[in-house]
Amino acid sequence: MRILVGYSGGTDLDQVVLTLAKQHARVFNAKLYIATSMESASEKEMGELEKIEEELAQLKDTLEREGLACETHLLIRGLTPGEDLVEFAKDQKIDEIFIGIEKTSKVGKLLFGSNAQYIILEAPCPVISIK
Repeated sequence: MRILVGYSGGTDLDQVVLTLAKQHARVFNAKLYIATSMESASEKEMGELEKIEEELAQLKDTLEREGLACETHLLIRGLTPGEDLVEFAKDQKIDEIFIGIEKTSKVGKLLFGSNAQYIILEAPCPVISIK
């Protein structure tokens, strides 16, 4: 089994999403794919890019020390994060996607956010959304 985790950069919600994804990975003997998506990476964003790469590397080391098979990916393909994660899921034949949903307003609660909504509606597999 292959589980994709949409990772946005170490927020508290990311930690909750990772905890639940790790539980599923252990139960189903699954491999975790942790992916962060950026639409582009200009010179101005290079510092943030390096920070994300370092964070993903540390996360991979931690998960492997916990005995979980894991790959990390920084996706910079000119797509929105929602489109990027759905395409990655198709390319990698992902079986399940875990994403976090931020609730910031009444409209946001209704629509989940455009990236989350896109993933939920377009993913080729079940999506577990965590708030």
